[in-house]
Amino acid sequence: MSGAVQKVLRIALAGNPNAGKTSLFNALTGAHHKVGNYPGVTVEKREGLRVRGDWQYHFIDLPGVYSLTAYSIDEVVARDFILEEKPDMIVDVLDSTNLERNLYLCLQIQELGIPVIGALNMSDEAGAKGLQIDEKRLSDTLGIPMIKTVGTKGSGTDALLDCIDRVKAQTRETPGGRRINYKEEIESKLEILQKLIAEDKAFAAKYPVRWLGVKLLEKDANAYERLKEHSKPQVIEAAARDAVTWLDAHFGKDSEIIVSEQRYGYIRGAVQEAVRITKTPDFSLTERIDKIIMNPFLALPIFVFVLWSVFQLTFMLGEYPMLALESFFSALSNGLNTALGDTLLRSLVVDGVIGGVGGVLSFVPLIVILFFLLSILEDTGYMSRAAFATDKLLHAFGLHGQSIFPMMLGFGCSVPAVMASRTLKNPRDRIITVIITPMMSCGAKLPVHVLLAAAFFPDNPADMVMGIYGVGVVLALLSALVLKRTVLKGDPTPFVMELPPYRAPTLQGVLWHVWEKTWQYVKKAGTIILASAILIWGVTTFPRYEISDEAYQTLEDTFRAENPEADSETRDAWLDTIITQNALEYSYAGRLGRFIEPVFRSMGFNWRIAAASVTGFAAKEVIVSTLGILYRVGTEETEESEGLRDAIREDPDMTPLTAVVFMIFTLIIPPCFAALATIRAEIGWKWFGFEIGFLLILGWTLCSVIYQAGRALGY
Repeated sequence: MSGAVQKVLRIALAGNPNAGKTSLFNALTGAHHKVGNYPGVTVEKREGLRVRGDWQYHFIDLPGVYSLTAYSIDEVVARDFILEEKPDMIVDVLDSTNLERNLYLCLQIQELGIPVIGALNMSDEAGAKGLQIDEKRLSDTLGIPMIKTVGTKGSGTDALLDCIDRVKAQTRETPGGRRINYKEEIESKLEILQKLIAEDKAFAAKYPVRWLGVKLLEKDANAYERLKEHSKPQVIEAAARDAVTWLDAHFGKDSEIIVSEQRYGYIRGAVQEAVRITKTPDFSLTERIDKIIMNPFLALPIFVFVLWSVFQLTFMLGEYPMLALESFFSALSNGLNTALGDTLLRSLVVDGVIGGVGGVLSFVPLIVILFFLLSILEDTGYMSRAAFATDKLLHAFGLHGQSIFPMMLGFGCSVPAVMASRTLKNPRDRIITVIITPMMSCGAKLPVHVLLAAAFFPDNPADMVMGIYGVGVVLALLSALVLKRTVLKGDPTPFVMELPPYRAPTLQGVLWHVWEKTWQYVKKAGTIILASAILIWGVTTFPRYEISDEAYQTLEDTFRAENPEADSETRDAWLDTIITQNALEYSYAGRLGRFIEPVFRSMGFNWRIAAASVTGFAAKEVIVSTLGILYRVGTEETEESEGLRDAIREDPDMTPLTAVVFMIFTLIIPPCFAALATIRAEIGWKWFGFEIGFLLILGWTLCSVIYQAGRALGY
């Protein structure tokens, strides 16, 4: 680097979904990027930096979209960012294997009047398919630079950065490259609209005049909304509607279709000029795999088998590192018990911090493996196949086929899962998908399921957890069916979506996904869960319980009468257990648990489980940390001890039936605070309130019915 960084160039990365935009973004920025949300919405925003000499290139990774027509939230966000934030340059990432479709977005970006560079990504795949792209000829045709790249390998990034250097040094006299000329009839109407729009100088400085004129001819509702900022909105709107009416009558088809046909005609000509097919495409590997994966009879069973395999591998590979972490925290607790003695500080550190946070961190290996496997499925292209495999099933329950993406992401984390619903264009489909997505068992619920499954179903814990995940899916589908036939009536929109070719996932890409999600989990353990654990320790410790000498003597006499042959060590352990249990019941947590216990008794929950359920509203992992604190009675942590599992199993109120009900209740109740905030931002206060009430009533009613029915049947 030469000198201090003084100048900043803001570069937006745009492109279609599955064009490899994120991999190119990672190659350009390395590890120097951060993730947040766009203001006012839950759409993820990635930003990264690259220093070149005395320039700082600030890259913004826009949501993947097919067009800048404002139908989905992604399209609105991408277009609003370009219009309102006005980046200095746009790099349009194009899938070289499907140029015609990708160039449609490129032409729309060019009309915005901002300098554009085309990144011909996946150029290696195009070459393997026999597509020889003359990037210079394509560049001359479109009037913008074209650079071949392979984002997954970092190939072409230096050439792309050199091109950015050149473009930033040029004047902005003709930004955006060579504009497309529409038919004479369209151009004549555009000229009228452009003159009218340009009369308001301030408005014309804010929005590209020609772009807005084209959008008005395309009947873009968002463009008409922006006209309200103009000094003469009624005049322009009337002229636009007259032009649309004339074009519809003249061409005998919708003006939006006319404009699209003009763009695609221009694109086809450019592709014919610049692309040569050097060999006849053979029966690709993707098509061969899809013959099996997408078979109408095999697709759904294969999907179920894939999910089952993911859970089996997660438990099989994660068992030993999880046990190692449990042993580590157990040994740490024993060491601190000895070092700190019987003090309040020891109780805070051992029972509060380690008992709470340590229990949650023990599940990190499972979280890592689960996200690793899900990332591989996503990066290979299988997730799109899963959507098609489940489309017919989802339609039977009134859902859109694309709802499978939020549902699948829900197995990882409810926050990005709810955010993924923004790709659904029908508002009803989006609201239903958001409402049912939290029923998917996220990574935060996994520790609760694993703890109870291992304690009460040690022979087949993976199958039990898979069963709970299955219960969540079934409940989500049934809930969608009920909602679609009652409060959210309406037909689902048709499901149209591309299937990207299968690609080998890159280790860097997969590891980045795993690191990002795992770090969120660990960060939550060090912040929300740590604070919750200390708070829970406080309410389980205070007010302090003091036993009188007379009461202690009475307990000792009772034990001796019932166990005349027991030694003093056994007697002391029994007395400590009774006293600690009495202290817990005397504490604020014990009093709260006893107070709310009647509400939870219909589900078989005692006051400890009831209190843990309530703390789960902050974050589901807190349930484990709460149980770790509440069940510290009578558990001597040793290297051979399973600690919390043993303590819960020894609770007479906890049976296999209660454990199953507790897992289902944890599955259904409203998600963590972070997910709730995302839901509120996505669907508004009205449906946010509806969702909380719906999940609470469903969870309590269903779990009460299951528990009472189970008891009646003798379980």
